[in-house]
Amino acid sequence: MSHFAALVVYAFFASIVFGITQRTEPKNMIRFGAFCFGGFVLAAIVVSWGMFLLKH
Repeated sequence: MSHFAALVVYAFFASIVFGITQRTEPKNMIRFGAFCFGGFVLAAIVVSWGMFLLKH
């Protein structure tokens, strides 16, 4: 499993937990979970891009 695939799996399950524990309405749970998932993945891409630029 690549690092990116592991990140996506972690982000998926963490987002499910965040959505369930932080919101009460099912619709809001899904929206917040999707927001967290996108934030995890986007942050990882930005940070890895920054590390790449610092290395070169």
